[in-house]
Amino acid sequence: MGRHRATRGLLAVAAVLGVASLSVAGDVGVDTAGAGEVKLDAPGSGGAAAAAAESAAAAPAGETFSFQAEVSRVMDIIIHSLYSNRDIFLRELISNASDALDKIRFLALSDAGQLGSGDAAALEIRVRADKEARTLTLRDRGVGMTRAELIANLGTIAKSGTRAFIDKLSSAKGDSSNLIGQFGVGFYSAYLVADRVAVRTKHNDESAQYVWESGADQTFTIREDVDGAPLERGTELVLHLKEDASEYLETTKLKELIQKYSQFINFPIYLEVAEEIEVPVETPADEKTDADKPTDEKEGDKADDKEKEATDELKVEDDEDAKPSDAKEEPPKTKKETVYKWDLVNEHKPIWTRDASEVTSEEYDSFFNTIAKLPGKPLAKTHFKAEGDVDFRSILYIPDKPPVNLYNNAESEKDAIKMYVRRVLVTDKFEFGLLPRYLGFLIGIVDSDDLPINVSREMLQQSKTLSVIKRKLVRKALDMIRGLSEKAKADAKPADEEVDMDAAKESADADADTEGADKTEKAAQTGDDEGEKKPDPYVAFWKAYGKSIKLGIVEDTANRERLAKLLRFRTSRTNASDEMDWASLDDYLDRMKEDQEYIYYSSGESVEAIRRSPFLERLLEKDYEVLYLDEPIDEHMIMSLPDYQGSKVMSAEKDNFKFGDKDQKDAKERLDGVKAEFRPLTKFLKTSLGDKVSKVRLSSRLSSTPCVLSTEQWGYSARMEIIMKAQAFSDPDSYKYMMPKAKVMEIHPGHPLIRKLRDLVVADDQSKQAAELAHLIYDTALVSSGFLMQDNSEFADRMYKMLRRVSGVDENATVEEIELPSPEPEKSPEIKDADAGATADADAKDATVDSDAQEESPLASDAADASSVTGNEDRDEL
Repeated sequence: MGRHRATRGLLAVAAVLGVASLSVAGDVGVDTAGAGEVKLDAPGSGGAAAAAAESAAAAPAGETFSFQAEVSRVMDIIIHSLYSNRDIFLRELISNASDALDKIRFLALSDAGQLGSGDAAALEIRVRADKEARTLTLRDRGVGMTRAELIANLGTIAKSGTRAFIDKLSSAKGDSSNLIGQFGVGFYSAYLVADRVAVRTKHNDESAQYVWESGADQTFTIREDVDGAPLERGTELVLHLKEDASEYLETTKLKELIQKYSQFINFPIYLEVAEEIEVPVETPADEKTDADKPTDEKEGDKADDKEKEATDELKVEDDEDAKPSDAKEEPPKTKKETVYKWDLVNEHKPIWTRDASEVTSEEYDSFFNTIAKLPGKPLAKTHFKAEGDVDFRSILYIPDKPPVNLYNNAESEKDAIKMYVRRVLVTDKFEFGLLPRYLGFLIGIVDSDDLPINVSREMLQQSKTLSVIKRKLVRKALDMIRGLSEKAKADAKPADEEVDMDAAKESADADADTEGADKTEKAAQTGDDEGEKKPDPYVAFWKAYGKSIKLGIVEDTANRERLAKLLRFRTSRTNASDEMDWASLDDYLDRMKEDQEYIYYSSGESVEAIRRSPFLERLLEKDYEVLYLDEPIDEHMIMSLPDYQGSKVMSAEKDNFKFGDKDQKDAKERLDGVKAEFRPLTKFLKTSLGDKVSKVRLSSRLSSTPCVLSTEQWGYSARMEIIMKAQAFSDPDSYKYMMPKAKVMEIHPGHPLIRKLRDLVVADDQSKQAAELAHLIYDTALVSSGFLMQDNSEFADRMYKMLRRVSGVDENATVEEIELPSPEPEKSPEIKDADAGATADADAKDATVDSDAQEESPLASDAADASSVTGNEDRDEL
């Protein structure tokens, strides 16, 4: 909504301004005495409007006229429509101050006296908030403005003093690369938060300093500043904040905005902050100090001190072991006071403006911590400069851990890549994406002077320039990841600047380099004799961002081949217990059999489940390597990768499965020999199972399993069917044709269960037992092949019948109902009372018996114990 409002504001500015320049020259009355009011004439009020009307009356047909602007309306558009976020006012004002400092620094190159000495020579920006006065002050020691420049620059909307300075330098072939301002409206962003702005300024060319003041109406006032403190040189802006802008009086908010938008400005930015400190309480006035006492009192005090010292010495001599007094000295009394100090806000420097060879690893890591707001070190980084259609510099990082919401809200705006124009943040929100979403984990910056930004400098405009930047960023990012995967070749790559001879003529200051790769290489040089397997930094990357690379295979067709080289898999030849053992597609191709034509893969819920799949029995026996796909995204990814380096990718679970040429020929010859023998069975199965199967055939890929169910070549696999059905908002009608109910039934002609079924069919093709067995084999194969059971109730009934038959239970035996015991009749109150009395008498009798037993003689007790033992022995013998 903010972007649309800003766009409407730009259109309104264009409609109101037209081709006219709102200048105070000519139609603006200026008080030449140095103080007074300057008024911009509006249409209908005389001045330029009257002149235009007279010209129109006398002009012949077809004469061209200039648009006239309503100044207050233009100011209203700039304040309320041009900028969508009023936080950026501070960015605009600091950018103006930075330009002023750059100008005086440039002038001082040819005239050192321009810079001055002492405090005047300190090129810095200071920001102060005064809550009591509700003012925000920005002070710079830049070039300042003369009285005429105040009128020309601040009194003319869309008049950029920086742009005029750049044009002047361009004609003199000067360097203007550090100057930021372009459009001449940044100053007026102050009225987003202020209802009145005062500008105090001093220029070296004039002895007097002036004050410019306006309330964003049709007038502004310029007067000589005779009451304010002398500035020596530079400009001070005082913003009288609106009632709803109190948040900008908080130093926390100001520091946040400066660090977000202007932390990489070339000049130091200081913010005045309040701090409470503990100070000692002053001595009360009634206690006299030595200096205030009369001379006779001082002499008396000295005598007393000497007497006390002598007494103390005697005490020490008399009792050297005397214990010190337990009395503790009272701590000095303190109180809290508020002091103000200047804190440097922009401590970090824009290291991307330097050559890669000049930046240390510590500086790269510190910069990563700053822009990513993350601790630790990145997995990899790349620092480069692009030249050609678009000139820009960039630094990209791969964090060591992915953000928590990396794969959530993938379509939302990303803020990981920050866009700068001359070190000033333009935006970190990209509606149309500066990087594809599969590279959304990258963190970095892009700084360019050629970015297509709107007047408010809040957002980018969609254009060919952005497409070029995006293409180069993607290529550099993939090169960085490839460099991480090819750590063994890292030493062979030059560390300094290299030039790509492509259409864009891109020159790279540095290719991707990684901290993990450096550590691995150093360890390899010093500890080869230890025999320990060194950690692979790319494995850490793959575990964190492997899903992103697979997503890139699906979405980025232009870079699919490059992304395929970055894929890693668990395979039938990798060690599942070794976290470092992964295989790339290039590794797979190197290990392929001579006559192998396909890259085989199988999908499942886990690596262990895939390894036990019946589809892989014969493949593994014949020593074919199989890729294990155990993540949901793998099925989508492999469908977008039909081949790699000329080798086709084939599923071990589809009906078009084939071995290598030699093995396939042998398998076909064996099946042809028994095909006629099993033709009655295949026909019977097709008839009995009906629409559950599309065809029944003998299988060459089974070893110990009697039957499997495969899918058509272009249909979904069992794993893909489960994934699609699990989607919360999926539309079954949209993919129903990809997962038909009928499956391809493959039977193992050598399995004893299949041979028994064949014998039953040959003996009686209407056998109910054969039909039941066929359905049971189908249901079991459905589960073992990874599909969901289509009818659980029917499968359960069939299993119970089989269990009855196996356990010898008659199939017609019925379920016996268990009768509940009949309840006892309820007793009358008289009977309940009688029962309660009888129970009480019995309890009393038991208590009497227990008491008598305790009074028996020890002899009786021994006899009883002996009798008990004898009885126990008799029972044991029995």
